[in-house]
Amino acid sequence: MKWIYSVSLAVSLAVQPAFADTLKGSHPMTVQARDAYVSQLLGKMTLDEKIGQMRLISVGPGTPKEAIRDMIQHGQVGAIFNTVTRPDIRAMQDQVMQLSRLKIPLFFAFDVVHGQRTIFPIPLGLASSWDLEAIGEVGRISAYEAADDGLNMTWAPMVDVNREPRWGRGSEGFGEDTFLTSQLGSAMVKAMQGSSPADRYSVMTSVKHFAAYGAVEGGREYNTVDMSPQRLAQDYLPPYKASLDAGSGGVMVALNSLNGTPATADSWLLKDLLRDRWQFKGITVSDHGAIKELINHGVASDPQDAVRVALKSGIDMSMSDEYYSKYLPALVKSGAVSMSEIDDAVRHVLNVKYDMGLFNDPYQHLGPQESDPQDTNAESRLHRAEARDVARKSMVLLKNWHDTLPLSREATVALVGPLADSQRDIMGSWSAAGSVKQSVTLLQGMQSAMAGKGTLLYAKGANTSDNKGIQDFLNLYEPAVSVDPRTPQQMIDEAVAQAQKADVVVAAVGEAQGMAHEASSRTELAIPASQQKLLAALKATGKPLVIVLMNGRALTLVNEDRMADSLLETWFSGTEGGNAIADVLFGDYNPSGKLPVTFPRSVGQIPIYYNHLPTGRPYDPEKKFNKYTSHYFDSVNGPLYPFGYGLSYTRFTVSPVTLSATSMPRNGSIEASVTVTNSGQRDGATVVQLYLNDPVASISRPVQELRGFQRIMLKAGESQTVRFNIDVEALKFWNQRMQHVAEPGKFNVMIGLDSVRTQNAQFDYL
Repeated sequence: MKWIYSVSLAVSLAVQPAFADTLKGSHPMTVQARDAYVSQLLGKMTLDEKIGQMRLISVGPGTPKEAIRDMIQHGQVGAIFNTVTRPDIRAMQDQVMQLSRLKIPLFFAFDVVHGQRTIFPIPLGLASSWDLEAIGEVGRISAYEAADDGLNMTWAPMVDVNREPRWGRGSEGFGEDTFLTSQLGSAMVKAMQGSSPADRYSVMTSVKHFAAYGAVEGGREYNTVDMSPQRLAQDYLPPYKASLDAGSGGVMVALNSLNGTPATADSWLLKDLLRDRWQFKGITVSDHGAIKELINHGVASDPQDAVRVALKSGIDMSMSDEYYSKYLPALVKSGAVSMSEIDDAVRHVLNVKYDMGLFNDPYQHLGPQESDPQDTNAESRLHRAEARDVARKSMVLLKNWHDTLPLSREATVALVGPLADSQRDIMGSWSAAGSVKQSVTLLQGMQSAMAGKGTLLYAKGANTSDNKGIQDFLNLYEPAVSVDPRTPQQMIDEAVAQAQKADVVVAAVGEAQGMAHEASSRTELAIPASQQKLLAALKATGKPLVIVLMNGRALTLVNEDRMADSLLETWFSGTEGGNAIADVLFGDYNPSGKLPVTFPRSVGQIPIYYNHLPTGRPYDPEKKFNKYTSHYFDSVNGPLYPFGYGLSYTRFTVSPVTLSATSMPRNGSIEASVTVTNSGQRDGATVVQLYLNDPVASISRPVQELRGFQRIMLKAGESQTVRFNIDVEALKFWNQRMQHVAEPGKFNVMIGLDSVRTQNAQFDYL
């Protein structure tokens, strides 16, 4: 059956027919036809039916399926999320089509962030691939599997720029850089929506969290954001705009306040910017319970006032609360909310349902009942080969002293660590409908790789954490982390005994998946103490030490960097993570990932990111008398690992930059090129990165900004010329008057394999 499923996927991805060709009904998929139909439908709806369309209900303990079905029958629900099987979805849609007055279909949504049933690396890992084709493949397969489960929308991609590693939700995003996040977010939207969200195996995206959620103060979840208009426009808004330009039909509104106004109550954000300036025509959805939270934010006096503020600010659909249904009727009756405001919100909801093709076929993503899979978690529904390939591309080699990696299959290897055999943790946060039992651990992957050859020894070595409070936190809602009843010393003794028998030690350490999740902010970014003690004991054996990191954020790894002979960042690598890591460890795949975030040396350096502004007193570590400059006196000031960094089992050299001209005319372009040579002994891939700097402008500009990248594959000894076109858009910024301008002057061009080691040139913009 697997080959049939794969062929059907390949056909669905290769053939993206026009809207009208994919639909069974009589409604043409044009804007004009949609607007006319929705206007006609609005004219037939009662106020209660309109309000019902504005409600997004979560299936869960507070709202069981039976209660939801009663609400559906009475027209009190517009959409459902958190149900992911065809029989349940079909039963709810049947309620609408058989019992409701107007038979307006529901849409069904879920958090398909990095896969639906096949779980790919977390988005921070996907970003480490710097591979738009890989991102597209993840998006297409995720959409295929989501649609095959009957879903119509996903709460993804998350494109919050994040320079705050203490924030747990950074694992869901693409890192610290505006340009990279924009590129990857746009690619994900295009891949998941295809030519139309109405296609059988496409889903509509809902870009999140609008806006600037990744900049919460102190990295604390649900906290405030305060920033200048220039920084907001320059650094944080472009990824949302890029995703909307790519066609995203939905926007999930953030939980944070922005410059004092909660996003759920921000009419400038949701109307002036999103609707008027950006011309967004899709749906805005509050985050979970956000309308209620306006009271806690201090911008609404009571529930009724919260509803008034949210609706007038531009929230079309209320996620998982009853406030709209309870309070909108009285608000309309009193005149505090107008019918035209209700109609605007409902029109947006109906528009996306039309765009999903639901008015032509409410069962568009369900197929006939007899096609429902007998086994929801059937192995034939997974895409393991693709998951393994993408996971390998996401891994970043941080250190490889004396070429400790790759390992020999004939060796005796001791695999140690609390994450080495954890099926749950390797999947990472927001793993959708993925089955824990189907994920491959590192132990399983290495066992397969070494079968019949060398010897693999194993010991857990430590609990993820010995802190009872952290253990209880991680297991609050489910038994997510197992706690070994042995004493820490007993576990370490067993691990050391195994290490002493081995030629090399592989330690799988880092975070449990629940430590890099929503509501999982941290004040410390070190590996937990239990694991640090284990590493120290392993290092004391004198055996070569390979540290395999599993984590969802940048960590402080100064001690680990000192101890490790090799250090491999694998993030949370998904369903096929164990096999993919083994492929890299044993040299079947040459690592090529690059960091999408800066790794600090300590929490005290945060925020630390590559594209910072210059200072009037820059620090120069080469100068002796350097006291009154911008630096810390008690630590090295640079990062441990810079943005864009990543090693390989081979070596690449980059030639000086060649420019097509020494000057760029107004509104013209210029080409910058380098020749990259694989000067090592292995074939391998790398990512060539283009950075620009505007050294003299009307306001201070970053020391460098990513403006292009290309992933290339070179055989040993092969060279390739890599070319970048630089146009006026790459030079623009938001000035003090909030004008988007490119100012004449000199520009520095920097091209390299990370943000630090670059070849440089300069041109004049006339």
